[in-house]
Amino acid sequence: MKKRVEKSSKEKVDKVDSVTDEEPPKTADDYQCSGNLELDFTELCKLMGVKEIPSVKIKLSTSSNRGVMEDNQFQTSLESQMTTWSSKPCLQIELENEDHSSVKEVKISGWKVDEVVLQVLSRILPSLINLQCLHMWRAGLTDSTFTSIRNMVSLCSNLRKVVLEGNPLPEQSFHLLLGEDSLLTDLSLRNNHIGEEGARLIGSALSTLHSTNKNLLSLNLAFNSIGDAGAVHIAQGLRLNRSLLCLSLSYNQIGDNGAAHLAEVLGPFALTHEEIVERRKLFIKGEESTMVQPSLVSLADSHERPVSVRSSSSLDRLNKTTKNPAKKKDTPKKEEKPAAGQVAKKEEPKASKKDNKVPRSQAGKSAGKDNNLLVSEQERVEVVETVIPLLDPGIVHTGGKVIHPGNTCLTSLNLSGNKLTEQSLKVFLSSLEGQGECGLLHLSLNRNQFPSDCGTYLKIQEIMSLRDPLKKKRSGQVEDEHGEPKTTNDA
Repeated sequence: MKKRVEKSSKEKVDKVDSVTDEEPPKTADDYQCSGNLELDFTELCKLMGVKEIPSVKIKLSTSSNRGVMEDNQFQTSLESQMTTWSSKPCLQIELENEDHSSVKEVKISGWKVDEVVLQVLSRILPSLINLQCLHMWRAGLTDSTFTSIRNMVSLCSNLRKVVLEGNPLPEQSFHLLLGEDSLLTDLSLRNNHIGEEGARLIGSALSTLHSTNKNLLSLNLAFNSIGDAGAVHIAQGLRLNRSLLCLSLSYNQIGDNGAAHLAEVLGPFALTHEEIVERRKLFIKGEESTMVQPSLVSLADSHERPVSVRSSSSLDRLNKTTKNPAKKKDTPKKEEKPAAGQVAKKEEPKASKKDNKVPRSQAGKSAGKDNNLLVSEQERVEVVETVIPLLDPGIVHTGGKVIHPGNTCLTSLNLSGNKLTEQSLKVFLSSLEGQGECGLLHLSLNRNQFPSDCGTYLKIQEIMSLRDPLKKKRSGQVEDEHGEPKTTNDA
């Protein structure tokens, strides 16, 4: 009898302990996110007093292999929940695989997200380590809720794509997503009523004399009200930005004036007085760094002999060139000329100290290449030369002006549905010819105010057809291992 009493008492104690261990959190602050968005979202909404909790719709990523799924019932349930639109508030999520914690994309379409629901999302999304894309279409955002979204985006370690469409903001503060510390690579801001002021802020976020965005690869500003004045601000931001590859400004009421400024940035353009002054400051900083810390530079790169040898030899040449101006009394113009030829040499010591930063921007352009891959010496030198646009080795002095080779990093520009005439097309043609073999690969000019048989437009099309790699492949030519066309004998 005693043993039975002891056993029953122990069982009661164990039950009490298990109940206390599994006791649900009393407040939202006590809740620990599990990584399962569907479960966490429902529980947190309950704790925060949400009356009508939005449903969670799940679909499996199209890139995953559904044929190898072992649980056919799970697959059927996922496919039955796939959705693109719901009349009621719902959270649409895309999974990388059958694991519920592998959320790849979160999408909100056509319903207003209030402050409470946004607080719930701000707790959950940063805990999703696989989250890559946040899509919010017509979510009724305000300046206040946008600030919360911006803070939330900065906390998501692997979030790289943000789509905020149909969400006009009175303060047009979308540029806050493009700070220097932003890790976003894709941003879509279509149909947000962005005007001149919003374009000015976005242009400044792309680049100024003292700051630049280094990670954004694609920016979609279609279906806004940027106009000519706004296009000028965007063009200003493209002068010193060397990360953006794709830009869409379609259907923005842009005329010849704004288009001409965009075209001029793509080809050779003259530096302003402020840019020339900043360029000289960079030269001075480069000379000081080579004189003060030459041995530290060579030691830092001692594990890569070819680079360290190149750096030390360039330092010797720099020391000689820095002594020559002291002996010769040349005019200021003559002093500026050799500086242009020494740009690549003076930038090498600086790059050796900032090697950890260079691959970061390069990795964004390589669209997912392994950062740990070894980079050849030639590639390292090319990266060094383009890190600071004002020290581009292609800068020349002619006619009393300092001419920059232009932004040749932008590969796609969409200006469809605007108000361009043949006048601005001539500026584009001149810039494209000035770019040579590098630069734009795709330029869309459809639905503007010039005839399709316009001579200038036909010349632009001819140039772009020779550059566009997709059109080259469509031609049916087969290339050999050296990139040369070869003939094939089909059976």
